[in-house]
Amino acid sequence: MLKKIREKKWFIILSNRYVLTGLFFVVWMLFLDANSYLIHHELNEEIDRMEEGIDYYSGELEVNKEQLEALESDPEKLEKFAREEYWMHQPGEEIYLIDFEED
Repeated sequence: MLKKIREKKWFIILSNRYVLTGLFFVVWMLFLDANSYLIHHELNEEIDRMEEGIDYYSGELEVNKEQLEALESDPEKLEKFAREEYWMHQPGEEIYLIDFEED
């Protein structure tokens, strides 16, 4: 039975030392090496996530710049923003915060 397997064409090809060396090299580069395909794939996914983050924060930066320009140009908007976001008040005023419970 072993003799029949050794006579098969695929066995002769796969038992060639150059083919074995090439297969070992391919397996090594795909899975075992520090620069393997799997590591490159993970790093490319991380790069994609970071680029999405850059796009998101660039948009947020533009929104914040517009809001800052609006606040710097209009003192009434600045006062409204300070009162709503930081609960600031003028001397002698009282602020009541109402917290609604969500069901």
